[in-house]
Amino acid sequence: MIKTHKITDIYNKMVYTDSGEYFGDVEESVLTSNKVFGWRVRATKNSYLSKTLGGAKGVVVPHQFVKSIGDVVIIKREAMPSEYDDSAKEEPL
Repeated sequence: MIKTHKITDIYNKMVYTDSGEYFGDVEESVLTSNKVFGWRVRATKNSYLSKTLGGAKGVVVPHQFVKSIGDVVIIKREAMPSEYDDSAKEEPL
């Protein structure tokens, strides 16, 4: 039997990278054609995003970078915007 959950159950979950860094909190999902395209992650206090992005509110992390969703959301480290790389994989909000 397939176990399903509501997509809203993911909202406000903490997001961590696979290397253990706190990334931010899930704010909402981005849907296209009834599929999850990505997750809008809010830059919260003391998160990697707030330190890296400065004044931006968050980023959209494509669903392909999500490794696991449970009590927290785990994303691949490659999804993190680089402080030195202009070709970041996320889209600024």
